[in-house]
Parts: sequence; C-alpha cells; structure tokens
Amino acid sequence: MKVLLINGSPHVQGCTHVALSEVAMALNEDDIETQEFHIGSKGIHGCVACGGCAKTGLCIYRDDPVNECINLAAACDGIVVGSPVYFAGPNGSLCSLLDRMFFLKADKYAYKPAAAVVSCRRGGASAAFERLNKYFMISNMPVVSSQYWNEVHGVNTLDVKRDLEGMQIMRTLGHNMAWLLKCIAAAKIEPPVREKPIATNFIRND
Repeated sequence: MKVLLINGSPHVQGCTHVALSEVAMALNEDDIETQEFHIGSKGIHGCVACGGCAKTGLCIYRDDPVNECINLAAACDGIVVGSPVYFAGPNGSLCSLLDRMFFLKADKYAYKPAAAVVSCRRGGASAAFERLNKYFMISNMPVVSSQYWNEVHGVNTLDVKRDLEGMQIMRTLGHNMAWLLKCIAAAKIEPPVREKPIATNFIRND
C-alpha cells in the first residue's frame, strides 16, 4: 500500500515538508510506502471549468504539475495534502492544483483515505485546515483524524521540530491512516453502490 503526500509549499524542504515527513515516518513504521510530491514554486493555472478533463481524465493544461499529481493520486491508496497557511488559507497555488485535480475527476480518488496538514506561525490554521478537508468530503473520501487538528506551528523548520505536540499529532495521523488502510484491505468489502448524482439548483422556474 502507498500514500501520496502532496507538499503544497513553495519551499521544498520547509515547514510543511517537516510535518509531512513526520506523517511519512509513522506510515513507513507501519509498512506503508510513501511518496512526497512537491508542487513547486512556479505558477499553476486555475481551473477554467472548460470540461475538457471529462473526456480525457486529465487537465487541458500540460505545462504545470497537475496532471502528474492526478496520475500519482489515482494510483495510490491514500492521500495527505500539506500546506502553509497564508491569510488563514492554504497556498493559492495548491488550491489551483486541487481545484483542477478534483474537478470532474473525484471518482479517481473515491474511498481512498485522505487527510490535510497545515503549517503556520500562529493563527489561521483551522480555517486553512477546513478548506483543504472540503476537497475530500465532497469526493466520497474517508477523512483520517488525529488526536488534535493536524497543524504544526513555527517560523522555520527548527521551530516546527520543537513543536512537540504538533510532531506527535503528525505521527498519530500517520499511524491512524495506516490502521485504516489495513482495515480496508483486510475487510475486502466493495464500496457501496452509489446513486446517480442529483444536481439541484436553488432557483427554479417551474
């Protein structure tokens, strides 16, 4: 089994990486393979809702990391998304990636356990954490919890490593995800048959 950890920070070895590495360490201890995918520091297109991905399963834009991330996520068994906190929200580039990754493609990740991790200096963590979790909660993905909200605090990587509670939260998250993955594998039960989605508009003319 394998978990994809998406590093949504522009800094490849920054605070978000430290948090994700602690999650990965716990997963590895439980014999779960991990791969960290860094989204990079270059611009990422926002979703233009063209619907082209409905035909190919991939985004029409080919000059950024989104399609690579889509393929990696589709091939893995679980997903952890990590982000720094900017103005009480996730990194804008990460949100652009996730918008395109999930738009008309959420079936690729349905029933895969998922979790969000955020890193901040002081405040805004819970708002950013909530935003990221909404991608999973609209996509039939079990959301993995820890002993507290999945956040670490610090100005730099040394601060984050000294956040002993935050590091413990990351390890607990990793072990909980490993446990859920193994429970799903052991059960050998097919996911529920889903109804055809009903899209109801709030404004009606009839």
